[in-house]
Amino acid sequence: MIKSLLSLLSLFFLVNVANAQDEDFQYGQFSWDELNMKSYKNDTSAHAVVLKEYGNAWISSNDEIRLQYEYHVKIKIFDNKGFNEGKIEIPIYKGDSDDRGETVTEISAKTTFVNDNGTIGAAELDKKGIFTVNENQYWKKVTFALPNLRNGCVIEYKYRLTSPYIQHFKSWEFQSDIPKMSSVYRVHLPGVYNYNVSIRGPLKLLEGPEYKPERESECFSIAGIKADCSKFIFAMKDIPPFIEEDYMTSRKNFVSAINFELQEYYNLNTGVKIQMTKEWKDVDKEMRISEYFGSQIKKKDFFKEKLIPVINGTNNELDKAKAVYNFIQKNYKWNGFKGIYSDGIRKAFEKHTGTVADINLSLVAALNSAGLNTEAVLLSTRSNGLLSKIYPVITEFDWVVAKVNIGDKAYYCDATDPLLPFGILPLHCLNDQGRAMSIDKPSYWVDFSPQEKTSTYLLDLVLQENGKLKGRIVNYSAGYDGYLKRKKIKGFNSVDEYIEDLDDKQPKLRILKSDIKNIDSLELPLVENYEVEMDVYDNLNAKKFTFNPFILSKISENPFKLAERSYPVDLGMPLTERVTLNIELPAGYTIETPPKDISFALPNNGGRFVTQFTGIGNKFSFSHLISHKKAIYASEEYPYLKEFYNQVILSEKSDLVFRKN
Repeated sequence: MIKSLLSLLSLFFLVNVANAQDEDFQYGQFSWDELNMKSYKNDTSAHAVVLKEYGNAWISSNDEIRLQYEYHVKIKIFDNKGFNEGKIEIPIYKGDSDDRGETVTEISAKTTFVNDNGTIGAAELDKKGIFTVNENQYWKKVTFALPNLRNGCVIEYKYRLTSPYIQHFKSWEFQSDIPKMSSVYRVHLPGVYNYNVSIRGPLKLLEGPEYKPERESECFSIAGIKADCSKFIFAMKDIPPFIEEDYMTSRKNFVSAINFELQEYYNLNTGVKIQMTKEWKDVDKEMRISEYFGSQIKKKDFFKEKLIPVINGTNNELDKAKAVYNFIQKNYKWNGFKGIYSDGIRKAFEKHTGTVADINLSLVAALNSAGLNTEAVLLSTRSNGLLSKIYPVITEFDWVVAKVNIGDKAYYCDATDPLLPFGILPLHCLNDQGRAMSIDKPSYWVDFSPQEKTSTYLLDLVLQENGKLKGRIVNYSAGYDGYLKRKKIKGFNSVDEYIEDLDDKQPKLRILKSDIKNIDSLELPLVENYEVEMDVYDNLNAKKFTFNPFILSKISENPFKLAERSYPVDLGMPLTERVTLNIELPAGYTIETPPKDISFALPNNGGRFVTQFTGIGNKFSFSHLISHKKAIYASEEYPYLKEFYNQVILSEKSDLVFRKN
């Protein structure tokens, strides 16, 4: 949830109010209560808790306009599972060069603890323990570790970050993976800069006269021209941790936080108002003429001769599109860098390696060169967060794919992964909508084509007189599930090594023979065929035997454990898994107690779990199916999903009984 709080230029300020939250707490001070604290009363399971957290951000003036951000935090660590809080990483943007990027200075860090003899000890961070590490061409990080960590200690650190990028005013996350007793963020914004300030997440800010905005007279100046500022204090107390669980997109979509976005500013020298937010028609024009985007898409002629042997002999547009896709896919290797701009598809093609944009803008250009109507689609990956749709924020996009329009159907393609079939996107790209960009028409929002994970297992087994099951297991993996299985197989040096690993992970099952088909035929289901032997009983000397028919894909743990979840469950796509087990018992054996057929479903046709049993003489068939019809379940549906899996786990404990006549 995002709520707009204010527009600064239209804000009228009230009288100044004395504010105890206004000042940072003093560095290096501690109390006996903090040192003797054994647990946090609001979350006794916490391994650490933030005692105090304070931030202060402003835009400095005079010679240079810079964003200044100070951070100060004190944390109580209860046990060794909280020691990770003492490993600090501060990401900083490098910009065009290190001397024009962000810098971190004034680092101080300290650990306070009680010695075995009851005296107070303290250890300051040695400045030699501060390191700057390059992450990639855009980012680096400052790292350090708090010294002398031990159970019950209190750690504290602070630093200042200076940035030339005032359009990226520092956001503030109230929630982290541990609870916080107090979190305060003080912000000073010059009146010449109009930021949209928004709160995201379920928690509410503290209210009261001490948290009302204030006017600060002439707090900002440049070239002798002065301007007033507005001061804000955003604060929360007794903040629960944000607990990440399976099947979620970026945590920043849901964690309670304050965000800032520069809408416009006044040039103090000219008095002209500069608009930062744009309309899509403005962005469309910029992208079309961009050397790194539109100009790359227009390079159709670069691929014209190269594609002649590729598309020769294709019978229709779909076959032609697949041929071009395979050509681009096989001629590039992704270098791991994301982004929507390409430094040059010609250069990337010659090197056979490139960024996401190098590869997929090449794909767009090549498909258009082959006479296929193709557009580039900008998107934000799941880890990058959701897009703002009120107005364009081009920096929010971090990936680009191709949209091929054939007849009345659109195919979305990403050639960065050699194992992705035509028309299937990787899961990290399935994050709400994308923006289709064209050279000759306005851009527009698109929904990605539905994808599914489908897996089918067929087991034909015979129970031997020695108590072992012997027979055949066949697994059909289609759609995205086929892609995942191929990716897993290719992670090994050979198919044999993959099978050996599979065999090692099943101690009661031995793979006697194996055959895997369609590994390189990406659009066909991957078929795994195994001849197996399974240890079930030591012998068949008893008169009755119990048998659990859930041999494969048994769910032993509920993936949903939270008492409540404030963010949706996002599977990425619907999924279906079906297992059919056929067993022949030795002659003279029959089923005495068959398992009951089970069927239950999620509300609103959200999914279902079904089992079915049939048996004649010494043969029986048992099948079970689990399916999710939706890709996304709202937080209100979470209790139903949680109970659904509770019932699945309970159902999978059901045994059948067979006996000797």
